[in-house]
Amino acid sequence: MSDEHAPDAEPRTPTAGRMLTPGGDNSIAVALGLLGDEWNLWILRHSFQGAKRYRDWMGAGGISHAVLSSRLAVLTDAGLLERTPYQDKPARYEYRRTACGQELWSILLSVWSWELRWAPDHGVLPLMRHTTCDRHFTPRLECASCGSPADARDVVAEMGPSGGWTRSVPAASNRRRSSGAVRMPHVLPQTMDLIGNRWSAAMLGSALLGARRYSEFAERMRASPTIVAERLRTFTELGVLSETPSTERADRTTYHLTDKGRAFFPAVVAMIAWGQRWFPAPEGDAIAFTHVACGDGFTPRFSCSECGGELEPTTVMVEPRSAHVDRRGLPHLD
Repeated sequence: MSDEHAPDAEPRTPTAGRMLTPGGDNSIAVALGLLGDEWNLWILRHSFQGAKRYRDWMGAGGISHAVLSSRLAVLTDAGLLERTPYQDKPARYEYRRTACGQELWSILLSVWSWELRWAPDHGVLPLMRHTTCDRHFTPRLECASCGSPADARDVVAEMGPSGGWTRSVPAASNRRRSSGAVRMPHVLPQTMDLIGNRWSAAMLGSALLGARRYSEFAERMRASPTIVAERLRTFTELGVLSETPSTERADRTTYHLTDKGRAFFPAVVAMIAWGQRWFPAPEGDAIAFTHVACGDGFTPRFSCSECGGELEPTTVMVEPRSAHVDRRGLPHLD
């Protein structure tokens, strides 16, 4: 199958982002629906590394024609990619990122870095080098208003007009297999354990917003006792939550975010900021973030852990783990 067999005979003309329906899924649900799918992230990752044509993704290996076609259609319909012709006879198309899709680079950078730090044994992700200082780095979350470093304990989150748990998670699991799929890419396996399922995403959000007891998780998630218990067990086994006996009652357990769990906050806040920018609800934002140190509304920004310089797509180099001193010709995230 070549480029002309990609979905649809005629190219769509998507609009990057869209206003959502009143009372329906909010921006968080839309963002999770798009980014909680590992194949979507796989396609976007290769897009930032230069893939534009159907054969570019097929050449990367591991994806079936059916899955690639369906995911490219989803990303195009959502306005993250734009399908444009590059040849008339036969008709063939390229998939280029829109402004909406381009802004995903900081989210990918965050989950990429988190997997490198907390799932090092997986070993399939390349390293990242900041070309400004020529060092391997970790993206550091900062407040765009005051420039200070920030983490989950420095930012207060409150539900906004379009917030609410029922509106903030996708209606169904995202991690279903499509017809023709040979396997999932497993590039970001632990990220998918956190956001690739509607109940996991709801539990992560509950924990970041302060849920500590089983009853608090159950109330916010509105899931069955079996699902809540299973997700608590999974998050504990992943090391994202730790459980301790309650100081109030011996028969109760409390759950707390670990360092690993809090370290995922930059990816979450970047994802929510992206969703609220490009898929706004008419009622207003789903979540309002405030930076405790300066008191301003919190907008995420990322800097280099080594030199402190602000990160940009053109200054982040993708470097295979086996790279030698000569790094010429390696792609940037542009």
